[in-house]
Amino acid sequence: MQTSDKPPVRRTRAGVFGLAALAVVLATACTPAGRDDATGATAANATSAAPPVDAPPVGVSNVGAPNLEAPNVEASAVPGASRPSSATTTPAPVETSPESAPGTPSDTIGGDGSPIQLDALTAADVSGAALSGELACSFTGGDGAPLLQAMGIVASREPAQGVVKVAGHVEPVRTPGGFDAMTRDPVFTGQGKTIRIVQTGTALGGGESPARPATLTYQRADGASRTFAGRWQCGP
Repeated sequence: MQTSDKPPVRRTRAGVFGLAALAVVLATACTPAGRDDATGATAANATSAAPPVDAPPVGVSNVGAPNLEAPNVEASAVPGASRPSSATTTPAPVETSPESAPGTPSDTIGGDGSPIQLDALTAADVSGAALSGELACSFTGGDGAPLLQAMGIVASREPAQGVVKVAGHVEPVRTPGGFDAMTRDPVFTGQGKTIRIVQTGTALGGGESPARPATLTYQRADGASRTFAGRWQCGP
């Protein structure tokens, strides 16, 4: 009597297929849970690693953070712009020549260092001096202001009398020989002073008493001197 082995084989295959199906079911059921755990772990790690909101991330500087301090005016100035200088500028003094301003104390030589200053004579200065004589002579500076005024008598040995205004003070001077002597480079003297008139050119015009170019040199007793350029004129 022969025995067949096929039925046991069928049972074995059915058992194998059943175990395989059970393994698939178990794997499917476990897979979502594993993924959820991994996702949860990742989220937890991300939450714990995230920096606080008010603190800058590690390794990142706060260059872009807004500056809440008051702005520095000098630091925000336009590059290359020049800053205003606090130094004050002193205006240069206006220089005048002796001819244009005969009373300025410039060009004094020697002496104790103090300047020689001759001021222009006024009509009141001349009338107040009460000069006596018939004809007059005068020296005028470059601006036409009289610096010396004198009067004398024609053909007389009486000294001619004159006046000058030294630093605002009217002072008397005189020269010997009367009016005639004043027409030939006269030398006047006074207290602490000597004044020399030197004619340097021919008459500047016609008429009875034309003016001539001349210099007036004021010499002080301490050795100081100053020369003025102008005109010397004598006549009625």
